[in-house]
Amino acid sequence: MRNVTMIAAVGKNLELGKDNDLIWHFKEDMRFFREHTLHKPIIMGRKTLESLPGLLSERQHIVLSRSFEEFPDSVLVIHSIEELLPYIEQHDEEFMVIGGASIYREMLPYSDTMLLTEVDAESDADVYFPSFHKENWESTILSEQEEAGISYKHLVYTRKK
Repeated sequence: MRNVTMIAAVGKNLELGKDNDLIWHFKEDMRFFREHTLHKPIIMGRKTLESLPGLLSERQHIVLSRSFEEFPDSVLVIHSIEELLPYIEQHDEEFMVIGGASIYREMLPYSDTMLLTEVDAESDADVYFPSFHKENWESTILSEQEEAGISYKHLVYTRKK
């Protein structure tokens, strides 16, 4: 889908997080995330919502969850991918997929763009970004950074037609 973008920070082995938390907390990467998600709907799973310090301002929160538990009133809960896709198609705006691992896996076939922060490090993780065939994507380096002695790059991947 032309209006679905996945955004994530991943390690050398596509590590995403551990114990329902991000592995890396780089100031410039947090700024990159904010800049690219602000004023856009963000799609996430229940655990990702729970891992946030609170609702992120100026973004519509969409939780893809089979659970019928209580969520804040301002959160749109959608219970299946089959329900989510038509909702996305009805809107012209860009939807940002922010995690977790199972949501990335489910949304990868529907996303034509990925904004990945590729961290030049490995870490112990319990969740991983889905593997994808890089030869099916064009990549452009947007910036290169270093914080706390760790190098990382912001890249945009665009699915080849």
